[in-house]
Amino acid sequence: MNSNAIRGIRRKKSSLCEVKIAVLGAAAVGKSALSVRFITRRYIGEYDHQTENRYKHEAMVDGEPVLFEILDMCSKNEDDLPSSESLQWADGYLLVYSITDRHSFNFVRKVRQQLPGDAPMALVGNKADMVHLRQVSTDEGEILAKDFECWFGEVTAAEQVTQVADAFHEVCREVLGLRRRSKQSLLDRVLGGKSTGLGLRAYSRGKSDSALPKD
Repeated sequence: MNSNAIRGIRRKKSSLCEVKIAVLGAAAVGKSALSVRFITRRYIGEYDHQTENRYKHEAMVDGEPVLFEILDMCSKNEDDLPSSESLQWADGYLLVYSITDRHSFNFVRKVRQQLPGDAPMALVGNKADMVHLRQVSTDEGEILAKDFECWFGEVTAAEQVTQVADAFHEVCREVLGLRRRSKQSLLDRVLGGKSTGLGLRAYSRGKSDSALPKD
C-alpha cells in the first residue's frame, strides 16, 4: 500500500462520525441479542443478565461511515430504571420491549418519561416470531411510537439481520439530524443580527455589497 492510500485511510478514520446508543428495556426482552446481532450478524440466545456491556462497531449509514458505541443496559428487576448517568452518556436510545410481555411494553413508557422531549430514539418490538405468545399487538406498538414521535418496527433477533440493523441505523439518523439542526440553530443565532461583537455583518444570499444600504 502506497503512502497516499495510507494517508487517505487515516483521514477517513479521523473524520469518522461517532454515535452513542443506549439499548433500554425490561429484563429478558432481547437487548443483548439485538446488540450482538447488529454487531456480529450472529445470534446468541443466552446472556448474563447481571452485567452491563459496551460494544463498538463501524458501519455504513446512508453511504457514510459511523462508529457506533452501544451500551447494553442491564435491568436486574422490573422496577430497575436506567440511571441518569447512563441516559446522559447516550446520544440516542433504542427502546425495546417483547411482543410476548405486556409488562415490558409498559416499562418502555416509564423509560420514555426519563428522556428529554427531543431525544433521538426508535421503538422496537422484539420476538416477533413468537406470535402464538403475543400479548402486545402491532397496532399498539405503532400508536405508542406515534406518541413518542419515533420510528417503530417489530423484529426478531433470532432470525433477522437487516431489520435489526435498520433499527440502529434509524437511531443514528435521528442523532445526526438533531446535530445538524443544533448546528444550524447556532449558526442562525450567530448570523441572525445585523452585526456581531466580531464586527461581522450578515449578508443575504444573492445580494452584492453594492445592493446593501450604505453606512
